[in-house]
Amino acid sequence: MRCNLCPRKCNVDRSVQRGFCNMPWQAKISDAFLHYGEEPFISGKKGSGTVFFSGCNLKCVFCQNYEISQYQFGTFVTEEELAEIFLKLQSKGAHNINLVTPTIHAYSIKKALVLAKEKGLKIPVLYNTNAYENVETIKMLEGLIDIYLPDLKYYDDEIAVKYSEAPDYFKYATQAILEMERQVGVPEFDENGVIKKGLVIRHLVMPGYVEDTKKILLWIKENLPRGVYVSLMSQYTPYYKARNYPEINRRLHPKEYKEAVEFFFKIGLKNGIFQNL
Repeated sequence: MRCNLCPRKCNVDRSVQRGFCNMPWQAKISDAFLHYGEEPFISGKKGSGTVFFSGCNLKCVFCQNYEISQYQFGTFVTEEELAEIFLKLQSKGAHNINLVTPTIHAYSIKKALVLAKEKGLKIPVLYNTNAYENVETIKMLEGLIDIYLPDLKYYDDEIAVKYSEAPDYFKYATQAILEMERQVGVPEFDENGVIKKGLVIRHLVMPGYVEDTKKILLWIKENLPRGVYVSLMSQYTPYYKARNYPEINRRLHPKEYKEAVEFFFKIGLKNGIFQNL
């Protein structure tokens, strides 16, 4: 089996060779716990059963989780062990299983989810991704994922290459997002306001790149149903190698975030989740 899970299409057998992500086939996780810091309708009162996967198919120079994504800290787990982790999180009361940076581990995750569901996993499964996805991988997961949470990072390809080494990022990300929406539709919530199904798009506003944000919001407006939710994030912090890029080696100015939020409403988007700055 050769790996073409993500748009890089390395076409290597990861059991004997490494592709861009430098990971073998076996899943590797850095942690699994009840997370209370996601969007309120994801974490709820009981927490989101979050599993952080090691490695990544992007090389974001500002990554706040670089020890996990780039240095690949973590522990290898079998598919059976991963299934048990999902079930343990459910037993702790998690509202959902939150798969963080899952793309390069999609085969193992699929097998683990099948095993876990056979053993009684009933809570929603959330796919928390950087959106640099092959649409075929998303199709492979149909029926196993209840909630898609793509972080749509860039519109401009030059920016995507500069900061994440991700050519054709917007093309691949939007193709994948359209497939996600086809599978799960707009968000549905339970009686406590916790999401149980649907698409939620995240976007991190970058310092100096509000115009890129506006283009992304306009695409969402023009291509997705009105009921889609957008989480517009303001927490950009210049971690990792951001100090080598002076233009993004700073926090977001409040006026930049305000401009993005005002544009969100100006173009008629309806369901937004916003942060303080």
